[in-house]
Order: sequence, then C-alpha cells, then structure tokens
Amino acid sequence: MTELLSVVVPLFNEQDNLPELYRRLAAVLDALGCPAELIFVDDASRDRTPAIVRELASKDARIKLLSFSRNFGHQVAVTAGLNFASGTVAVVMDGDLQDPPELLPQLLEKWREGYQVVYARRVSRTRESLSKQLFAFVYYRVLQRLAEVQIPVDTGDFCLMDRQVVDLLNTMPERNRYLRGLRSWVGFAQTEVPFERPPRLAGVAKYNFAKSFALALDGLVSFSRLPLRLATWMGFFTGLLAFVMVGLVIYWRFFTRSPLNGFGALAAAVFFIGAVQLVTVGILGEYVGRIYEEIKNRPLYILKEVRGFERTAAARPRPPLAEHEP
Repeated sequence: MTELLSVVVPLFNEQDNLPELYRRLAAVLDALGCPAELIFVDDASRDRTPAIVRELASKDARIKLLSFSRNFGHQVAVTAGLNFASGTVAVVMDGDLQDPPELLPQLLEKWREGYQVVYARRVSRTRESLSKQLFAFVYYRVLQRLAEVQIPVDTGDFCLMDRQVVDLLNTMPERNRYLRGLRSWVGFAQTEVPFERPPRLAGVAKYNFAKSFALALDGLVSFSRLPLRLATWMGFFTGLLAFVMVGLVIYWRFFTRSPLNGFGALAAAVFFIGAVQLVTVGILGEYVGRIYEEIKNRPLYILKEVRGFERTAAARPRPPLAEHEP
C-alpha cells in the first residue's frame, strides 16, 4: 500500500492510555510500511494529554494535533479529525484502546477488496456492566428497526472509510452528528470486521449513561421520523378512547348505577390525556430543539492549536469550519 493512511483519534483525558496507544499504533503502522498520519484531536482535556501528544510529535513526524478551545464532544472531535485528514483512507478509533490498533490490517484488507466503508462490529464486551450491555443490545436493535437507513448493530465509530466517503461526510453541515448513522446513510459498498472488544487499559469511561442516552437519542431523532408519527397515533388513540368514554358515561348515567361515573373516572381521564399531551410536546421539542441548533449556524468547533499540518499543507484544502481557528 502506497496511499496515505489517516488515523483519527479523539482524546479526552487519556494521559494514562496515550503512551501505550502510540506504541501499539506505531508498531502496526511500521509493519504495514505505508505512509501515514496520526491525527490526535484533543477535546479540551484537563490532564497532560495535549502535552504528551506534543512530546510524541517532536519525535514522530506522522503525529498531528488539533486542540479545541473547550469541550465540544466526541462526535465533533471525530468530525474535526476527518475535516483535516489528507489520506486516501481514514480510520477512526477511540483513544482508550478498546478499539485495538492491531485490527487495522484487517480493515485495510477489506478496503483492498473494494469496500469503501469497513466497520468493526463488537461480538463481545469484556468487563462491561450487565446494564450497559443490555442497554446497547436493545438500543442498536430498536434503532435498526426504526431508522430509515440500515444502521449495523453492535458497531461504534471504529471504522475505515475511503476518501470519497470522508469527503461526503465533510460536506454535511448538521450539528447533532451521529457519525455511525451518517456513514450508513451515504451508502457505497460496506462490510464488517468482527472483534472482541477489550476493556479500557486505564482511566474511566467518558461515556456515562447520560451521555450514552443522549447519543442514542441523537441517533433516533436524526434517522427516524417514527417518534413524530407515534405522537400522531397517540393523539388518535386518545381521541378514540375519549369517544368511547363519553359513550360509557352516558350508558352508566342512564342505565346503571356504576360508581365509575363520578369524580374518580373524570380525574383518571384528565391525567391520562395530560400525560399524552406532555409526551407529545416532549417529542416535538426534541425535533424543534435540533432545528434551533441548526439555524444558529455557529461554528461546529473552535481550534486553539493546530500542530503538524504545516508539513502536509499542500495535501488537501481545509474545510470551511477550520477557518474559525484563531
């Protein structure tokens, strides 16, 4: 392989994992013998992560650093790395070593076979809590059933993408990004490489339940209109139920002595209709909130430091979002 390989690694407080990550990545790239660039995207880490990247960059010209002015999130960090990637092929992987660098040769082999997107599918999750495994199992399968595009189950952001796919992703301006859905949406020939996901080498997981749920919600809202249809169906169902209740109340009032025609039945109906209205407003709010985020048209990210890209400045033009760097 003579084409340039770009490896994009988002980082947030990964000082304990970074030296071992670099050692294993460098070993794999040296064995491949291909030109490569390692793009580390620091998402405003509060530890020595950016300092360690600078130290490594002083010894290895393949290393490049993008550093955010504040924390913009994992999906935006991956987006920034892809914006700056110059390679014919780009690989996205996390910096906690749960995405093993040793899988890169298998991803590249599938690319040589003609596939333009090769995603790594997790066949097992070592040392993860049962609740997290259950949440992931249910979520991916629900999303696959509800989404308007076919999003593979049990896959994260660990993948290889051809230059054509990367260029298409870089033209997409949406802000609530769900990259594993976007890479499925673009189409092209796609395949998987199964692997057993190892535990984190060090540190704590950055995706707690709240962040995982927010990402899951982004995926559902971005690629499915079913929640909106569900709100409509709930409205029809409530109206039908109300019509039935009116008939029952009339029947009870004139033909029976049922105790259900009093305040209790009325209160239950009011609470039920109120709950349906609140759920419907909440669903609409999720979509309207995303419209609000889009129309503000703020920069997706702001860079406070760009290091190493001057060595390959002529490789590819930078995308418009990069113009917001100081």
